[in-house]
Amino acid sequence: MGDILIPSPWKLNDLLPEPDGRALQSYLSQLEESVSYLEAARPRLSPDIPVADFLDLLHYYEKIGKVASRVGSYAFLWFSEDTQNPAALNLRDRIDQTLTEADNRILFFSLWLKDLPEAGARRLIDASGDLRYYLQSLRRFKPFTLSEAEEKIINLKDVNGIDAMVNLYEMITNKFTFTLEVEGEQKTLTRDQLSSYYHHPSQEVRAATFRELYRVYGENATLLAQIYMHRARDWHSEALDMRGYPEPISVRNLGNDLPDPVVDTLIEVCRKNASLFQRYFKFKARMLKVDHLRRYDIYAPLALSQKKYDYAQAVEMVLSSFADFSPQMVSLARRVFEADHLDSETRPGKRGGAFCFSTLPELTPWVMVNYAGQARDVATLAHELGHAVHGMLAAGHSVLTFHAALPLAETASVFSEMLLTDRLLREERDPAMRRDLLVHAIDEAYATVERQAFFTMFERNAHRMIVEGKTAEELSAYYLDSLSEQFGDAVELSDEFKWEWISIPHFYNAPFYTYAYSFGQLLVLALYQQYKVEGEAFKPRYLKILSYGGSESPVKILKEAGLEIDLAVFWQGGFDVLEGMIGELEHLEGESA
Repeated sequence: MGDILIPSPWKLNDLLPEPDGRALQSYLSQLEESVSYLEAARPRLSPDIPVADFLDLLHYYEKIGKVASRVGSYAFLWFSEDTQNPAALNLRDRIDQTLTEADNRILFFSLWLKDLPEAGARRLIDASGDLRYYLQSLRRFKPFTLSEAEEKIINLKDVNGIDAMVNLYEMITNKFTFTLEVEGEQKTLTRDQLSSYYHHPSQEVRAATFRELYRVYGENATLLAQIYMHRARDWHSEALDMRGYPEPISVRNLGNDLPDPVVDTLIEVCRKNASLFQRYFKFKARMLKVDHLRRYDIYAPLALSQKKYDYAQAVEMVLSSFADFSPQMVSLARRVFEADHLDSETRPGKRGGAFCFSTLPELTPWVMVNYAGQARDVATLAHELGHAVHGMLAAGHSVLTFHAALPLAETASVFSEMLLTDRLLREERDPAMRRDLLVHAIDEAYATVERQAFFTMFERNAHRMIVEGKTAEELSAYYLDSLSEQFGDAVELSDEFKWEWISIPHFYNAPFYTYAYSFGQLLVLALYQQYKVEGEAFKPRYLKILSYGGSESPVKILKEAGLEIDLAVFWQGGFDVLEGMIGELEHLEGESA
């Protein structure tokens, strides 16, 4: 077991003992055997196939998913350790190609399931146990599914086409370095290291940080914008022209099992509440004694100096907040450390940001963070460990059903952050420190709710504009207009922020993903209010929500918890909680005046 109190890389030997060896070849042989078995069984497929035969084929289909998850996860995680490692890149590309070819060979099975008459499909789905919702979800895509030959061509086109182009975007941007002068010292930084200065006490340092960020991205703007335009055109050609989706975002919504109107309602409520965050930014300007916040300053700390948290302290804070809520929750979180599945070091070439990767139900998830000692790094640790807890609570399901649908994927992570914040607020009696904790929480809520919702608004229009033939300069001008709507007269914008859109990885690797963060944060605010009211009685219901994983629809899971996500009033309730927090800040401001 690694020392949980020292930043360290992870170990991947629970997946494979080495990148290229007998274990990998053994798993690839198992993959080939299962794929061949399913191929040979193709003549047995018919609407009246015996249930026992169907379940046998379903077992092999699931086995293919297990092997694919194991080897694909290893390739991804090894590459994430160092995106400049040519051996890791080569393995990832080879595995991607192998898995794509396997997917194409068994594609007929899912196409057959989608094409079954309703009565025949119902007979088989009802007998499929934990895979029932997975099979139902496959059939949701029936209206947008093409012929087997066309689907195979699209799979091959993606792995060597748009997916490869997105991989190039990640390789290019992960290699960027940034130069910043702080207190007379010239520093060469990764993007994650640079981002720690967004929160620096000095206005000059914050401004220099953002200028340097967008200087580097701006110098590469033509290339990065071109990659994005290809992403949007490819998305439109496949989703709308070939498959017949009504809107580009509908692809993501159907995958999330959310009706378009539910997502439209969420986004519109976020748009109407832009004024709430504008009110907050005006409060912050008063506290900083400036007329207006600049865009450089929206994450500015109110304290004169930033408090640093060493890694051991951060781990203790997070695990203690989990323990306050549930012994089961903290026990599961500790497993990540005990298994050496957490990579917390900051180093050149390492993938930026943070994520949790749940690979197989029987394996402890892997967590990546770039820990730099800031308060937000502590919150990020709580966030990603929350994801890990979610994956482990859902471990009783199949590899095909234990991953939560995207709308619920942020539930445990954001709830875990709130547990951390709430614990710190309970222990803090100093009004100034309470103010700073609330400021940090609302800063995070802005970044998670409003900023992400406006990202989705931008994507909806950007995809349309690109198909209409608009240029990168026109997209940048529109992006600045979108920021102006978001900030109103509360925040001053400068021209370099026109390049922010080319610096958002989700726009490239997962179009329309970002509203899930808004969904998750507002959902958790509602759940957390229930917890505050119900106390211990709430906990089993919350843990049950997480234990579903992806084995039921988000609407059904949340309805069971008493949440009506199709109503604007539900989403507004989350903003009402945030308004109460802003009101407390303004009250503290009045007391200190």
